[in-house]
Amino acid sequence: MSTHDLYAQAPPERLWQVPASGAARFTWEYDVNATGRDRLLALYQKGKDKQWDGATRIDWDLDVDPYDPLGTPDEALALYGSRHWAKLTDRDKGELRRQYTSWQFSQFLHGEQGAMVCAARIVESVPDLDAKFYSATQTMDEARHAEIYGRFLHEKIGLLYPINDNLQSLLGDTLRDSRWDMPYLGMQVLIEGLALAAFGMIRDTTDKPLPKQILAYVMQDEARHVAFGRMALRDYYRQLTDAELREREEFVIEGCYLMRDRLRGVEVLENFGIPKKEAEELSEQSEFLHLFRRLLFSRIVPCVKDIGLWGERLQKAYLDMGVFDLGDSNLDLLMTQDEEIAEALDRERFAAEEAARVAEVARAIAEGGAGA
Repeated sequence: MSTHDLYAQAPPERLWQVPASGAARFTWEYDVNATGRDRLLALYQKGKDKQWDGATRIDWDLDVDPYDPLGTPDEALALYGSRHWAKLTDRDKGELRRQYTSWQFSQFLHGEQGAMVCAARIVESVPDLDAKFYSATQTMDEARHAEIYGRFLHEKIGLLYPINDNLQSLLGDTLRDSRWDMPYLGMQVLIEGLALAAFGMIRDTTDKPLPKQILAYVMQDEARHVAFGRMALRDYYRQLTDAELREREEFVIEGCYLMRDRLRGVEVLENFGIPKKEAEELSEQSEFLHLFRRLLFSRIVPCVKDIGLWGERLQKAYLDMGVFDLGDSNLDLLMTQDEEIAEALDRERFAAEEAARVAEVARAIAEGGAGA
């Protein structure tokens, strides 16, 4: 079945084309050890070592109830407590959960395709060979993530949503900019920072094993990607003028307001027949959305501060959003935890598989002995 047959709303275009700008950069210095950037080379080695196959590492045999795929409580649904809620049957509430999960994971899917394209653009445009090497491993990571989210939506949910207009706008602005650092800033810092916050919130609250596996393993990769963006941009931004830094801060401010105010899942409520204005009001009243918005910036603000974008106007914007204090968060600790959670899932799964194999052998021996 074509993906277009599964969309809740038909995408406005079957193929989105973003005109490319900027130079493809080649370097003739192939001795990467001569660059003195050992941290990036170590990250490249880790990127090679940590490649994995989504078809085998994830247990796709796990059942998923499409009408309760994440175990989402009633209180987290935007319609809860509204005049519409009492009219919903249990089946309607299940369909609402399905639609919200479809919307969330569809945006993850579209974002991962965007990350794949941006990583490939970085390979093309970044001037240093060590950064090109690492970006090549990230391109493969993002392809795997898109494959996994696409499979989850096709096989377990059976419904997709088009890319949110505002996510598409931010992605388009990132790709159209001719400056080589902008795919880093737009994708590695803003869009992936947003994604990590959303992934982590679901990973840490769902009691459903398949989505927990998917999100944990994807986040393990993303921890490396954010580290890469921080290293590359921190080094480069030390060389920029105040005017050049302010331009990038304006891009960050606009992108943060866009993500905070426009990524609300209003499309789901509209699909339930609720007028757009009322859908926006209901979404704004959701306590769950307010919590998510704060968590949304838990990965972005400390990263922006770390790479050297911390001018007065940007600080005022974060004060206005109520997230300024997140600038002192320990980003390294968060990323370490992301890796540890994925490794713990692996240990649990492999221990269970080993125990099952031992039990199977023991049964076979017992049956053989009884037959004798």
